[in-house]
Amino acid sequence: MTQPPHIPDGNPYAKQPTPQQPPPQQPPYGYPQQQPYAPFPQQQGMQGGFHPVPPPAPVRGNVGLGILAGFVAMLVVAGAYGGLIGATEHEIGYAAVAVGLVIGFAIGKVGGNNPVTLVAGPVLSLIGVYFGQLLGEAIIGSKQTPWSVPELFFEHFGLLNEVWKADSDFLTYVFFAVAAFASFGAAKRAAS
Repeated sequence: MTQPPHIPDGNPYAKQPTPQQPPPQQPPYGYPQQQPYAPFPQQQGMQGGFHPVPPPAPVRGNVGLGILAGFVAMLVVAGAYGGLIGATEHEIGYAAVAVGLVIGFAIGKVGGNNPVTLVAGPVLSLIGVYFGQLLGEAIIGSKQTPWSVPELFFEHFGLLNEVWKADSDFLTYVFFAVAAFASFGAAKRAAS
């Protein structure tokens, strides 16, 4: 029969003598040793060591809100485009493209990748470019006539539209097409 290991005072759970361990080795090239994993510190009012769940992402894909966002963007950029035309007294193609891009981005970001929003973006950009050009004509006309911009725009709209038609050329319609195309592309990119 084998003899049991040395048991001091007859207690098998008493502390056994431990062998000498060598000192810890430093890693090469002077890198410090890695610290053992420590859980996240608890924040006040939290149970466990987990961080709170982040808030949900903003709702996208609401067609009605997307069209509303596109309409508001159309009003803002049409006003800016008209002011630019009135100040420079000629059309600027890049500004028409910007009208389409801003409207498309707004409608695509809020409305999502819905076919209705992808059609509404170019339509709103056509309306925005048209009203921007009319506003520009009204600003130019207010400098040459005794009427103010609101009077030209609201009381003499027929005359204002006739002046716009007379001033329109091939590039005017190219600006319309490019703005609609830019709006469609921006809406598609913003929705994805």
